[in-house]
Amino acid sequence: MIRVLLADDEELIRAALAALLGLEPDLDVVAQAADGRAAVDAALAHRPDVAVVDLGMPVLDGLQVTAELARALPACAVVILTGRGRPAHPTRALTAGAKGFLVKGAPGGALADVIRRVHGGGRYVDPALAAEALAAPSCPLTPRELEVLRLAEHGTPAAVIARRTRLSAGTVRNYLAAATQKLGVTSRAEAYLLAHRHGWL
Repeated sequence: MIRVLLADDEELIRAALAALLGLEPDLDVVAQAADGRAAVDAALAHRPDVAVVDLGMPVLDGLQVTAELARALPACAVVILTGRGRPAHPTRALTAGAKGFLVKGAPGGALADVIRRVHGGGRYVDPALAAEALAAPSCPLTPRELEVLRLAEHGTPAAVIARRTRLSAGTVRNYLAAATQKLGVTSRAEAYLLAHRHGWL
């Protein structure tokens, strides 16, 4: 039996996935979680073979859960599920340590097949997203520029971002100006939206 953890903040989706996987004779859903921190705790408690993790969850997102499990429970293969995949997401997921990346609109039996594949040591990335990733532009921003831009989402003042990043307010403004210039837009709000649309954040 392949022991599976399901983590998704939408209870209806989590229950539907559990029911679907419960029909498979070789899969056993041993734990469920509604947020990223609970997913990590459940994985450490139950030691699943495969964790199926939603990309967008509260407390810790799917990429953060993947990175934590890669460190704390390397024998557990992670499959990331998303309802809104962006071209950059599969690359970021694989870099974090995920073995699979699947969109929620995939055919019914696809998730079970992907779980078996990653449990066997393979990898899987949704073909449509993989093709988009190959055609998508690469991110021109540095990790620091991305970090500052991510924190600027709701028009957060430079002084607040500076405290969170332990940078000076002037340095924060410089990073935001550099990001805006590199992306060819006129404001940090536009820069954020463009970076988010490409999946760089």
